[in-house]
Amino acid sequence: MTSRIGRMTLITVGVMALTIGGIWTGQGMNLMPGSFMTGSKMWLFIGLILAIVGIILIVFGLRRPGRGRTTK
Repeated sequence: MTSRIGRMTLITVGVMALTIGGIWTGQGMNLMPGSFMTGSKMWLFIGLILAIVGIILIVFGLRRPGRGRTTK
């Protein structure tokens, strides 16, 4: 991603996904009671996957654009 807006969008969406994924993981692990998701393994796995996707988006957003890459 070379544009500044695109990179900031990736980082913002990544942080949101990581935060929501962390909350869902905590609820799935029964660390955050008070929801229908509390203690559910399904939400544990969904949260973990979403958190991993968030980390990947943040990494892609923070990467510096390549300089003068050419394809042959």
